[in-house]
Amino acid sequence: MEPARLIAALRQGQEPDPAAIAGFARGLAEGSVSDAQAGAFAMAVCWRGLSEAGRTALTRGMRDSGRKLDWDLPGPVLDKHSTGGVGDCVSLVLAPALAALGVYVPMISGRGLGHTGGTLDKLEAIPGFRTALSETEFTRCVRETGAAIVGASADIAPADRRLYAVRDVTGTVASIDLITASILSKKLAAGLEGLVLDVKLGSGAFMKTEAEALELAEALAATANDAGCPTVACLTDMDAPAAPALGNALEVWEAAAVLKGQDPEGRLAALTELLGGALLAKAGLAKDAEAGAAQVRATLGDGRAAEAFQKMVYAQGGPMGFVETPGRFLPEAPVIREVTAEGAGHVAAIDGEALGHVVVRLGGGRRVETDSVDPAVGLSEVAPLGRAVAPGQPLVKLHAARVEDAEAVEAAIRAAFTLGEAPARKPIGRIAAGA
Repeated sequence: MEPARLIAALRQGQEPDPAAIAGFARGLAEGSVSDAQAGAFAMAVCWRGLSEAGRTALTRGMRDSGRKLDWDLPGPVLDKHSTGGVGDCVSLVLAPALAALGVYVPMISGRGLGHTGGTLDKLEAIPGFRTALSETEFTRCVRETGAAIVGASADIAPADRRLYAVRDVTGTVASIDLITASILSKKLAAGLEGLVLDVKLGSGAFMKTEAEALELAEALAATANDAGCPTVACLTDMDAPAAPALGNALEVWEAAAVLKGQDPEGRLAALTELLGGALLAKAGLAKDAEAGAAQVRATLGDGRAAEAFQKMVYAQGGPMGFVETPGRFLPEAPVIREVTAEGAGHVAAIDGEALGHVVVRLGGGRRVETDSVDPAVGLSEVAPLGRAVAPGQPLVKLHAARVEDAEAVEAAIRAAFTLGEAPARKPIGRIAAGA
């Protein structure tokens, strides 16, 4: 089917042949589809939507538009993807924890944009750490250390790269079908045998309501499973940061602490165990999610996960001894001060998105892709939900490059915290689809 005919059929609400959608994806990668046609296609999908078969066809077509990795390893090849939140450094903990259990984790990650941080930016806060590896280096690192975290090469799902650039300037980013195909085409091109999806919900997430998050989780899990990758999706709470720190070096510090078993009851450890347990159960490596979570927890308590992370850091160019003494290597901001409460009460709510934007204003994130990032700036020791505070007691510790930068964001930080009655405790998340 010619692109114009496919677009017309979608606009009229007709069900196109999946082969036509796959052919359109090939045309995106090869250049035979114009930018105007790509924009019209995105708008038609955004307006009319795709069926489950159509969404799977688009995902497969974009996956198959470039290089697909093929692994021959003595263990399962599994991965995780998050829809983005604040203080979310779970990948830095989960990948080595899985590697410590004999799993191979070829994790292709991204950079921060908007209010959410990026895994690659966090790892690059470690001196010498390389996220741009050749395919040979990538496969060797995965084989020898069990895990590697890298950026996508230009030949992984090129159709997605083309379509996303068009969506970004045509107001068609917010489509469940297009989001699903974009996320999964890159992950499935990595040759995975299992995947867990972390769909964030709450003030610090892109999805603010449970209905929105559940719709995305179900679409992602159904499409990935239809495309041949056993996948489970979890809804996780983003009404508070995943870790008590926001900012690249500060989140790496928190991840190292959890890897060494220093915060076994914290949110970051709980998220890691939930996602890891769901993935191990889906892959048949644990009898159920609870048993899988216990396996992950054990690696954090006995040092195996920390050792696996250190091996990965060294294999990707980072220093020996990093995990034991991260303070020797991570950059430190020149201005560090507390931001204190002006009133009294319990921390009743946290506007995570607002805190994420504070980190961007400090220089720790990007407004556009070409912005440089200061790895040292951010927020640490973020007061958790439910904590009682009095006037003058700290809400966060602020790390800035200049005094004037710190002063410019203090009001926004205070405004992000609502003081009042302590909120009811709620679980960190749950398996939502694909179990």
